[in-house]
Amino acid sequence: MDESSTSDEVAGFRATLRSNPAGHWLSTPSPQVAEQLASTDADFVVVDTEHAPTEMESVEAAVRAVDAANGRGESGDADGDADTAAVVRVAWNDHVRIKRVLDTGAAGVMAPQVNTVDQAESFVEAARYPPAGRRGVAGTRSSGYGTDLDDYYATANDRVGTIAQVETGEAVANAGDISRVESLDALLVGPADLSADLGVFGAYDDETFVSAVETVVDESAVPVGTLATSLAEVEYWSELGYDYQIVGVDAGYLQSGARAALERYRASKN
Repeated sequence: MDESSTSDEVAGFRATLRSNPAGHWLSTPSPQVAEQLASTDADFVVVDTEHAPTEMESVEAAVRAVDAANGRGESGDADGDADTAAVVRVAWNDHVRIKRVLDTGAAGVMAPQVNTVDQAESFVEAARYPPAGRRGVAGTRSSGYGTDLDDYYATANDRVGTIAQVETGEAVANAGDISRVESLDALLVGPADLSADLGVFGAYDDETFVSAVETVVDESAVPVGTLATSLAEVEYWSELGYDYQIVGVDAGYLQSGARAALERYRASKN
């Protein structure tokens, strides 16, 4: 992150993103798994809707489960800070999708394939209430089903985090300018998509990929994060200078734990 990054006053998940947080990725549309991930003292849990079979009902259930793990009420808390924030990755940078996931009470939203300043501005506007943006106002779970609408409206723009994904060479070239879009809180490099776009899929130690990551980290005015799918990647990404990480995926945790148990059992029989 560029040392010249802005220092405007923010709260909620927007503030969390500036404190080197770590979180988990939820690819399973299960509130139970969401609650278990949140119970690990993670700073946030990302609910995926791009590459996961997660519809709006499941998104709201997952957000509610993360809140439950924090001891929050039946509706989102517009004033307090949850221990673990529920963040939703939308399937596309579309203002209708964005306002619907934020209505569930999510603390932040992530958009894939943000390649230009115009796309970043459209993303941020969708997540901000007027006059700063275009998010529609309604009495939904985020505002206690309308009972806290005045307070939520007054504070949401300062608290709801926005994360733009860098997944193409075009986005890398524009990363510095994208990161300086007003009220954009963070970038997240999608390693699989970016390496594929650069022609070196999965080769995260390839000079082309490493150079792209270094460009994003060096030029960004906001925190830059990424997704790890193994403990080795957690260490490697830290070495590359990322400011925050998603340290693993629920499906990966399940598979690695199951395999480790089987291997331990079979070793004990030899």
